[in-house]
Amino acid sequence: MSSFKRFVAIAALALVTTTACGDGAASQGRGGDSADRTIRIAYQAFPSGDLIVKNQGLLEKALPDYKITWTKFDSGASINTAFVAGSIDIAAIGSSPVARGLSAPLHIPYQVAFVLDVAGDNEALVARNASGVKDVAGLKGKKVATSFASTSHYSLLAALDQAGLKESDLTIVDLEPQDIQAAWTRGDLDAAYTWLPTLDALNKDGTVLISSRELATAGKPTLDLGVVATSFIEAHPDAVDAWRKAESQALDLIATDPTAAATAVGTELNLSPDEAKNQLSQGVFLTPADLATDEWLGTEGKPGKLADNLVAAAQFLADQKKIDAVPDLATVQKAVYVKGLPGVLS
Repeated sequence: MSSFKRFVAIAALALVTTTACGDGAASQGRGGDSADRTIRIAYQAFPSGDLIVKNQGLLEKALPDYKITWTKFDSGASINTAFVAGSIDIAAIGSSPVARGLSAPLHIPYQVAFVLDVAGDNEALVARNASGVKDVAGLKGKKVATSFASTSHYSLLAALDQAGLKESDLTIVDLEPQDIQAAWTRGDLDAAYTWLPTLDALNKDGTVLISSRELATAGKPTLDLGVVATSFIEAHPDAVDAWRKAESQALDLIATDPTAAATAVGTELNLSPDEAKNQLSQGVFLTPADLATDEWLGTEGKPGKLADNLVAAAQFLADQKKIDAVPDLATVQKAVYVKGLPGVLS
């Protein structure tokens, strides 16, 4: 069974199990009881404003009447599974997993409400120096790891396609970032496509072959997005606005006080402020004002190009036979939540 089909099966089983357990909030999509003041947030351990929101308790300060829980996830695939199961409300997740989630057969009812960052040098394909690999074409016959159904997986496929390689030309293994680092340490891998902070560890005895910044220039950009369950948006629109404001505060802090931002991120990632500042410098962070422009989320009645980006990602995944079908642009535009922008972000 392929990794993606296995993911779909697990997701479907999770949905059935959650419903059978009688979790009213999950089985009703949390839209049936507006008095349920809990927010279940999925976060990932990569340098971003999302970690600043968590570390500084910005959302807790803005919504003192809500119970807010933060749960760490290792990849977008596991976050998609959690959304299908109805066990999370808001998540930090890559654009490639979102493209999968909005496509058949998943059709996950969630909406993109924020852009956390644009992948730059913070995600890259690294070859072990001892492997002798000097470029992407040199990966033929080699063993390469990435996290399936992630932005790194998408970028790896794009890099191979650009170099004229097929997946069958090499061995690609599915590992979460911490497992990639362990396998790398054991000498089990020739290369890996992953993100910070694991990427920094691999760079100590590896060489970057191509970064997500380069692939973006070549027409295959990837992003980290803030996604919210549609049912939660419908039941708690004011809480969603408060969350977007908190994420905007974090973007402002990254731009205006990088030392304070690095200190918060470093605390969450167990890094020194200098290490965290270096890692933050490798991503591309928009300003809150940027988010409501035509280039990104857009505004009510004027969808931004983010929807086009997600459709293009879905088309690439369909061409690679990773998803069953590509959603049309109008469907994806409806899955971008822009109500109240740009006012909410100011």
